[in-house]
Amino acid sequence: MATGTEPPDTEPHPRGGGVRSPRRAAIAAPHLRTDRWWLAPAGTAAGLLAFVVYSTWRAFADADYYAAPYVSPFYSPCLAERCAPMRSGPNWEIFGPWWGISPAIIILIFPLGFRLTCYYYRKAYYRGFWASPPACAVAEPHRTYTGETRFPLILQNVHRYFFYAALLVALVLTYDTVLAFRDEHYAWGHMGLGTLVFSANIVLIWAYTLSCHSCRHIVGGKLKHFSRHPVRYRAWRWVGRLNARHMQLAWASLISVALADLYVYLVASGAFDDPRLF
Repeated sequence: MATGTEPPDTEPHPRGGGVRSPRRAAIAAPHLRTDRWWLAPAGTAAGLLAFVVYSTWRAFADADYYAAPYVSPFYSPCLAERCAPMRSGPNWEIFGPWWGISPAIIILIFPLGFRLTCYYYRKAYYRGFWASPPACAVAEPHRTYTGETRFPLILQNVHRYFFYAALLVALVLTYDTVLAFRDEHYAWGHMGLGTLVFSANIVLIWAYTLSCHSCRHIVGGKLKHFSRHPVRYRAWRWVGRLNARHMQLAWASLISVALADLYVYLVASGAFDDPRLF
């Protein structure tokens, strides 16, 4: 059946693959949008690039990541013997003196892998950096499309396993937040501005982690009868409400973890003293 979009027999079809293939509508324009559609992918790319630059600098700095009682979330848990000594802190000397670079490299692979394979972040950096696609109703510049069926994108399927690792990291960061209710002499019952920063960060970290699509599937997936599993059904609905805000939580937690690290850096480097509330 003719749709009115087929090119006449005398008109050659635009060359190329993807949206320019003979089986697609013969629209010469790259898109028909009149709004500033490029602002969203450009803003996403700028935000992600800023975080990558900052986190790379801090991860390889190997300094100013502990100011009692605060430890940077980029360095927790600290698994190398060369870590700064933290009283009652997450010091587990698994890697001996042979580990010669920043201990942050050991642990960051897990939260980084969780975010890199996250469904929302895939959409964000696919659009922002690869233009695949750059926006809704905007043609891809690529000739072919294979999705996530080939290497290296097929590795995105390990997301569910990074989710388990992210849960463990979130537990450690929760422990760090509890330790933040001490003063610089490790006395309990105190709160500083850093305590509020860490408390806000851990709430956002947990909200983002639990709003993950994998978490929603683990909680309520493969159930044929919700009525037979009322507890899992309620948990599934709760996670579903969080999942509806997954994008906002992804950005909020990304910003909060960077701010928590920046706060520790400023205090540890002597830029200012941690204001004590009580």
